[in-house]
Amino acid sequence: MSPVHALDRYYLILTLLVTIGYQLSGFAIAWSLQFDKITDFTGGSNFFLLALLTLLAGNTFYARNIVASVLVMLWAVRIAGFLLFRVLKMGSDSRFDDIRSHFWKFLGFWIGQILWIWTVSLPLTILNSPGVSELQRGGSNPKFGTSRDIAGIVLWALGFLIESIADAQKFYYKSRKVIPKGQPTNDCGHGLAIHPTSASKHTTLMSLLLIPEVETHESARIICWWGIWILCLSPTTNGNLPSSSRAAQYGAIMSPIFTTLLLMFGSGIPTAEKPTAKKFYLLSHGPSESTTSSTASDSHIWANYKAYLRQTSILIPLPPFLYRPLPSFIKQTVLLDFPIYRFDESSDGVAAVEEARRVEQ
Repeated sequence: MSPVHALDRYYLILTLLVTIGYQLSGFAIAWSLQFDKITDFTGGSNFFLLALLTLLAGNTFYARNIVASVLVMLWAVRIAGFLLFRVLKMGSDSRFDDIRSHFWKFLGFWIGQILWIWTVSLPLTILNSPGVSELQRGGSNPKFGTSRDIAGIVLWALGFLIESIADAQKFYYKSRKVIPKGQPTNDCGHGLAIHPTSASKHTTLMSLLLIPEVETHESARIICWWGIWILCLSPTTNGNLPSSSRAAQYGAIMSPIFTTLLLMFGSGIPTAEKPTAKKFYLLSHGPSESTTSSTASDSHIWANYKAYLRQTSILIPLPPFLYRPLPSFIKQTVLLDFPIYRFDESSDGVAAVEEARRVEQ
């Protein structure tokens, strides 16, 4: 059977329309019922839907197409299932507290999710399309097992494993509340805990491997999608595609680039680093710091957290004993620990204390 030819040779319009319909349906349910139980699940499952749709529509079940599609579907099932389980256990998602009741703000989030899903799915969408995989019309299917195939699978597997472990461990510690007050969730076993005897009982796998867990799931997701793009690229690098199809496959690099930029400068690291630092800063320097409700150890929380940051890479997993002695210049350039991620006591600290005082009044 020949592939389904729908709207364009690369399934770009087809997948965009399907994504718009699926996401707006999710928005209609979430807005009407005023809950966010399905918000992240709808995002993750959309990747599964597009992978399965383009594989079946393309009807070219080559090994590369099947492997790439299965890897994306595995990633989608894991993340959608995990996020649904997490929100059901936690009851709600605090990220949406300020926008859930505002129609346009909430809709804006779902529109952003449409762009994210469609863009990130591009490598697989284009690989499964007639423009790349239909041999009778200029497509190409080099023998599976090229160096790019292997490299892509290895990168995906590494990212998938790290992301799965990091998500599971972070959820475990938050839900069981086994992390003592004032100790970073990621710091078990790193020797900076305020209550070391308690922390030693809950040493994480990442700690045993001497790999910090700070934003590990973010870097792992980036690795996953670079792996998918590389895996899908062999028809261009090892085959004989027309220039338009080669351009489409190379253009799909927007998937890992978009993922990287989003997590580094959008909804990933920036939304986690400073708010977390702010919490620890206020535990030591907030308006209530000097009251009788504070414990003697609270005054040391911020100092301990700063010591933790000095030995913990924000994005690139690196053992603390290697990261700690590196010059700041190397950390902020080669390792991408940009100053914008850091909490500035002289500006952010003052603002945080003033905000806390206003809330108390």
